[in-house]
Amino acid sequence: MSVLDEVLAANDRYASSFGAKSELALPPARSFAILTCMDARLDPAKYAGLSEGDAHVIRNAGGRASDDAIRSLVISYKLLGTREWFVIHHSDCGMEFFSDDVMRGLLGQSLETAELGPDGFPDIGSGPGSTDAKYVDWLTISNREESVLEDVARIRAHPLVPRRIPIYGYVYDVKTGRLVEIPDATAAGQAS
Repeated sequence: MSVLDEVLAANDRYASSFGAKSELALPPARSFAILTCMDARLDPAKYAGLSEGDAHVIRNAGGRASDDAIRSLVISYKLLGTREWFVIHHSDCGMEFFSDDVMRGLLGQSLETAELGPDGFPDIGSGPGSTDAKYVDWLTISNREESVLEDVARIRAHPLVPRRIPIYGYVYDVKTGRLVEIPDATAAGQAS
């Protein structure tokens, strides 16, 4: 069975018992949003106790406060009423294993999937690659706690973000499932 077949079969099972979920309101019931990483080991519904309709979850590589993530957060509060935000990075994040220069080099060599080895990401592709990667800020992470602080501070300083919204900074530990506060980040995101 292909992945497509598995997904469609799972969707059939899900839709068959959808029931009252069709009546969920558009605004999130618990009025908060989470910005977190796309890593498949993270399940915000489980680690934050969410049910469908509870919160907005915005995901990207590293859980970074990119322009698009901030756009989503602004829509989240302005049109859908969220009142608190979380920035949650995690331990053992893939964004810690390379730099912008490494990514640009890999994509310059080939567009094939690289392998993660003990010495980084060797490119196993034969090309062609693309130099367009040099125009992308890959938002890699060299220090996990500092990246949470940077992202909270970037969101807090954004001119479209009201000061009344508290922004909390955390790291999800992939070994324990615990959320660990980054106090400096939460302090930087304090509402006023």
